[in-house]
Amino acid sequence: MLTEQRHNAILQILRDKGSVTVAELKDLLNISESTARRDITQLARMGKLEKVFGGAISLESSISTNEPTVRQKSELNKEQKRWISAYAASLIRPSDFIYIDAGTTTEGMIDFLPDDNSIRYVTNGVAHAQKMMAAGKRVILVGGELKSSTEAVVGTDAVLMLQKYHFTRGFFGSNGVSLEEGFTTPDPGEALVKQTAIQQCRQAYVLADATKFDVVSSVTFCPIEKAQILTERIPERYNQLDNIIRV
Repeated sequence: MLTEQRHNAILQILRDKGSVTVAELKDLLNISESTARRDITQLARMGKLEKVFGGAISLESSISTNEPTVRQKSELNKEQKRWISAYAASLIRPSDFIYIDAGTTTEGMIDFLPDDNSIRYVTNGVAHAQKMMAAGKRVILVGGELKSSTEAVVGTDAVLMLQKYHFTRGFFGSNGVSLEEGFTTPDPGEALVKQTAIQQCRQAYVLADATKFDVVSSVTFCPIEKAQILTERIPERYNQLDNIIRV
C-alpha cells in the first residue's frame, strides 16, 4: 500500500471511529508499528489529525484539558440538565445507599431527592453536602483535598474513604463522553475519585447532556459500557448502545 493510500485509510478510520491506536493500525492496514507511528507523525505535521500517546484521534474529537468553574458550568444547558437531574433522582429507591458525584448536573438532583430518611447519601461535592443537609437528608461528605475550581474533594484520603463503602447506586458527571475513550475529565485526581466511586457502585449512572458526546478530556475514568448514560438527546452514532436512556 502506497503512503498516500495509507494516509487516506487512516483518516477514514478516524472519521469512522474518532480514534485509533498504533496496534489497531498495524492489524487493520497490515503494516508495521514503525510505519503506523511514522504515518501518524506525518499526518499530525500536516494538521490532519491529533497525535496522542499510543495512537491518534480525529481533530473533531480533540482532547480538552480545560476545566470550567462551577459558575461557568452552571450557566450551560440549564433546562436539559434539569430534565436529566429530575429523571436521575426518580431512580432512587427506599433504603438505597447513594453516591452523588460533584458537578452541576448531579447537584441539580438535590431538588428532586425523595423525602425518605431511609436513604443515605455520600458525596465529594461540598455544595452538594450543604444543600442536602439543609434539606434534611442523611449525608456524608468525603474527606480530602478541596479542588477550588469544581468544589470537589479529591486526593488519596478521598479514595481510601470511598474504598470502604458499597453503594447501591451512584450518579456521576463527566466532561466528555466518547465511544472510543469512554467517560473523561481533565483532572487526574478527580478522575481517580470518580473511578474509585464507580467501582464501589452496584449500578452507576453518568448524567450527560448532548453537548458532552464526542468530547474527550485528558483522563478516562470509566469505559463507556460500565455505566448507564442519562441524556436528553442521543446522537446518532450512539444509538448502538444498550446502556443509554433518553429522558
